[in-house]
Amino acid sequence: MDIRHSVHPRDVKRYTTEELRNDFLIQNLFIPNEVNMVYSHVDRMITGGVCPLKPVALQVASGMGVDYFLERREMGIINIGAPGLVVVDGTEYNLATTDGLYIGMGAKEITFSSADATKPAKFYFNSAPAHKTYPTVKIERSDIVPNHLGSIEKSNDRNIYKYIHPQGVKSCQVVMGMTVLEPGNMWNSMPCHTHDRRMEVYLYFNLPEDAVVFHYMGEPTETRHVVMRNEEAIISPSWSIHCGVGTQSYTFIWGMAGENQTFDDMDHVGMNTLK
Repeated sequence: MDIRHSVHPRDVKRYTTEELRNDFLIQNLFIPNEVNMVYSHVDRMITGGVCPLKPVALQVASGMGVDYFLERREMGIINIGAPGLVVVDGTEYNLATTDGLYIGMGAKEITFSSADATKPAKFYFNSAPAHKTYPTVKIERSDIVPNHLGSIEKSNDRNIYKYIHPQGVKSCQVVMGMTVLEPGNMWNSMPCHTHDRRMEVYLYFNLPEDAVVFHYMGEPTETRHVVMRNEEAIISPSWSIHCGVGTQSYTFIWGMAGENQTFDDMDHVGMNTLK
């Protein structure tokens, strides 16, 4: 498990491109038969991916200080690959493409597998510390009524699917969902915002090999960008904006943890403020 430490916004002003990528960008999440994880000291979020060609068990990573992974944590999962199976303490959960699963604190044995090894599942997860056990719940995307935002005129026509949130599947900290841009739209989360009470992680996917997303981060008056490709994630500290524009439409998963779970708790940034 890769460890990423917190950074001060004044230091990021002086970062090179490579330093930005080393501290915030998460790559190689879906290497076959491995659980690849990044532990961020920003709200102690763990971001990971599993692409199982055979059953793969979730193990405690070095330095976690617990006997099993979810001893003091909870987890949200969304499958962005072909159909797969997650087994939680003997209970099976079949996840079709873009179905999700919330696993409450205390689950001991978690195993990932694909329905067809030639067409593997790709399980993406966010995990944060928890103080209470909420029920493990399967989340079918077809059951989620999306929120529509944006417009074609502003190239940000998109649908937001909330998977784990206070009015739906409950959790202690983790809030998780997916945003799908309509064809011909490229911008997400613009006009942008910060939320000083929560960090966020984005995973961009459904991008062709020759497409990229320019992800914008940093303080509103000191913005930077990171060029991202398919199935790469990025850590967004609470002081940073988080928005992006692609060379074509795409989908992204957002996961948050921190002081509250209020989706609309945002500090909006005016377009005349950005620099």
